[in-house]
Amino acid sequence: MDAGEQRLVAAMPLHAITSTYGEEGLRARFAAEVATWPEPDQRRLIQALDLAGRLHAADRREHEPYVNHLLRVAIRIMSHYRVRDADVVCAALLHDAVEDHAAELAGGTGQPAAVAALAAEFGPRVAGLVAAVTNPEYAPDRDAHEQYREHVADSLRREPWARVIKASDFADNGAGLIHTTGPRLRKLAGKYAPLVPVLRELIALPDTPLDAAARGRILAQLDRAAARFAALLP
Repeated sequence: MDAGEQRLVAAMPLHAITSTYGEEGLRARFAAEVATWPEPDQRRLIQALDLAGRLHAADRREHEPYVNHLLRVAIRIMSHYRVRDADVVCAALLHDAVEDHAAELAGGTGQPAAVAALAAEFGPRVAGLVAAVTNPEYAPDRDAHEQYREHVADSLRREPWARVIKASDFADNGAGLIHTTGPRLRKLAGKYAPLVPVLRELIALPDTPLDAAARGRILAQLDRAAARFAALLP
């Protein structure tokens, strides 16, 4: 990308960057966001992105590399929610690492070992935040979507900063369904629609570590997502 394009992506909406410039544009936006951070934080953030990129190198999300999703979740937290906490952004970049690639992180020994591997590399707080947004293995005799909602409510109630990561993740997965097409659209809407009131309650809790503007932005996104889900579902 030339200098003019780099200036442009620093101000573009995230999905517009994705559709116009793809992964290269999102990486340029990420670099622009972290450029003003202290150098030790920059090193940790780049380290987290490098690990996420390696772990998810072969993963796809619809028609794009999976790392695009991770970049949008992290950039949204920095740019839209105005969070300058390197642990939180590192955890955002790695939020699917344990759930999707525990074997690569810990030699096939399961999620607890994968969380421990993250703790050894990035510290216990980053690992704890990733663990808080990692789905456990669900009981096969119960509805998976119901167990997912229960896990989100219980886990995020205990971890205020994990709510911030989940809010950005939901903005990409749930509210971002407007950018999704194909047969999975209604299935995903059915998964995420019941999560809207859960997230609304969690974000509104007084210990959620966001300012009023960021909270308002998230709540407005949840309202828009609910309207989209209502249009998609019977």
